[in-house]
Amino acid sequence: MIPEIGHFALIMALVMAMVQGTIPLVGAATGVTPWMRLARPVAQGQFLFIVIAFVCLVYSFLMHDFSVLYVAMHSNSALPWYYRIAAVWGGHEGSMLLWMLMLSGWTFAVSMFSRNLPDEMVSRVISVLGLITIGFLLFVLLTSNPFTRLLPAAPDGQDLNPLLQDVGLILHPPLLYMGYVGFSVVFAFAIASLLGGRLDAAWARWSRPWTTTAWIFLTLGIALGSWWAYYELGWGGWWFWDSVENASFMPWLVGTALIHSLAVTEKRGVFRSWTVLLAILAFSLSLLGTFLVRSGVLTSVHAFATDPQRGLFVLGLLVVVVGSSLLLFALRAPRVKSEGSFAGASRETLLLVNNVLLVVAMATVLLGTLYPLLADALGFPKPSVGAPYFELLFVPLMTPLVFLIGLAPFARWKKADLPAMAVRLRWAFGCAVAVALLLPLVLGKWTPMIALGLLLASWVIVTIVYALVQRARRARELGTAPFAGTTRSYWGMQLAHFGIAIFIIGVTMVKGFEVERDLRMDTGDTFNVSGYDFRFDGVAEHSGPNYAAMRGRVQVLRDGREVVTMHPEKRVYSARGMPMTEAAIDTTLFRDLYVSLGEPVDNGAWSVRIYYKPFVSWIWGGCVLMALGGVLTVSDRRYRIAVKQRIKGESPAPAQPGAVALAAESHS
Repeated sequence: MIPEIGHFALIMALVMAMVQGTIPLVGAATGVTPWMRLARPVAQGQFLFIVIAFVCLVYSFLMHDFSVLYVAMHSNSALPWYYRIAAVWGGHEGSMLLWMLMLSGWTFAVSMFSRNLPDEMVSRVISVLGLITIGFLLFVLLTSNPFTRLLPAAPDGQDLNPLLQDVGLILHPPLLYMGYVGFSVVFAFAIASLLGGRLDAAWARWSRPWTTTAWIFLTLGIALGSWWAYYELGWGGWWFWDSVENASFMPWLVGTALIHSLAVTEKRGVFRSWTVLLAILAFSLSLLGTFLVRSGVLTSVHAFATDPQRGLFVLGLLVVVVGSSLLLFALRAPRVKSEGSFAGASRETLLLVNNVLLVVAMATVLLGTLYPLLADALGFPKPSVGAPYFELLFVPLMTPLVFLIGLAPFARWKKADLPAMAVRLRWAFGCAVAVALLLPLVLGKWTPMIALGLLLASWVIVTIVYALVQRARRARELGTAPFAGTTRSYWGMQLAHFGIAIFIIGVTMVKGFEVERDLRMDTGDTFNVSGYDFRFDGVAEHSGPNYAAMRGRVQVLRDGREVVTMHPEKRVYSARGMPMTEAAIDTTLFRDLYVSLGEPVDNGAWSVRIYYKPFVSWIWGGCVLMALGGVLTVSDRRYRIAVKQRIKGESPAPAQPGAVALAAESHS
């Protein structure tokens, strides 16, 4: 009866969502306080029912209940227990249940951490989330029920896709979905603010932690997906501009723009309508990504479904959500006016340029992703849009954007003195230019793209160091401790920007200095790649819990000394009979050695692919630093305190003398 309990829990969650999406919203419109206060307990009840449903599905996988169709399709009696848990979201139906768990979890978090907000605002936010939940629960129950029975039960399951039998799958989808679904909270706050006509600094300040938290999860999810593709697919790349990769990258770009736009709205009261539009766009792109992955219009290792009916349901939900929100925006946005004004040369202008560049970058990715689909749907020849298109357009857009990262923190609000900024930053720019010109020559290869990448990364790093030195000097002049009054959000901003610089260094070094060799290797053969001697010692049979493999042995030496022994594998999974390549990777801080075993050639020889990838781990390290910067920003207590004081009409607590000037500079 466990699957039936799970199915019943989903039905009860739908009933709760219907109450959540209507009664509190009507209460907010009519001023009926008991109806508004119903929002929190109903949202918490809905979360409880979805947790019950999710636990029931996990239990079915762990107990090998092959009378459940979804379990029979994505599990096997030989599958290790941890992959059985990951298999819960390894297919379409289970991944949608995970999506629902994340959505209800975000709603639960809003109900728990919104005690300082007015009931009217909270009821609207939770109701909007309830309406979204209704759409997805109907989608699950009507088209994607994970508890559908298979009678008679299968004697064994078909097994989880071997591509997904990896530790990356355990973490990648939950992180990615937390980011995707997290933008629904930002969307709900934007819609609630439009309904209530309140788009003030308090709204922006309270929305910022939710936006940043969603962005953190999405950053980590994208980075983990890139890392998984790098070591699991065997081709040695970290980003392929795959359509499904792009589907997660587009909301990330808009979410990054939204974080900066909310900062301006909070600090200066401008960009209000633009900020709301970005919030709507971020969640709309998350829904678009869901449609692309689940409609069958894309062929990708990341795609889940090929059922057009499911795609039409998601497309209909996308049209309803985007259409209604844009209609509300068109009706209410003209009434919203910005409070402040600013000069053409100001921090506001630089952040606006930042927003425009990010949105244009998103539009280029959107065009490259959708144009082949539209051309095919209209009966035209389907063009192939790949990495050359994206890199051709993306690099010119990102170059000025990265330059602004170093420049904008030195600009003043309202009006900036550009000549004075040029004088202050001339040495920083000179250092960056020197690094870009000289370092590639030291490394033995100079190209314009290598120089450009190192110029941008050096510019960001040098300006961060210069900003910190200036703050420490200013604190000494005021007689306070170094960095007194510096907020966590300021440290978070600088750490995230530093992460971008590390990411750029990783990309630049890999693109400019990586070495790839496709070799035919007999037992005992040795080849030198970038100063490392790779000796192939043959292959041996090896067995895993649910696969048989041919395991290679490659000894790596440098200057006659052994560095590492690597064991790439060629696996065949028992249940599906599907061959898989498992690369062997030796990672250090400054390089990866990557060996992938191909097919047997003749007389015991094998095709072997060897990569030398300098600084490739810095790509993912930079992403982790960006996420940590977001964590620091979210942990800044001033958001919670400021919202509480503003609602209660209190004044902020007095700061220490001398720290006020430094704290004012910290507010990004």
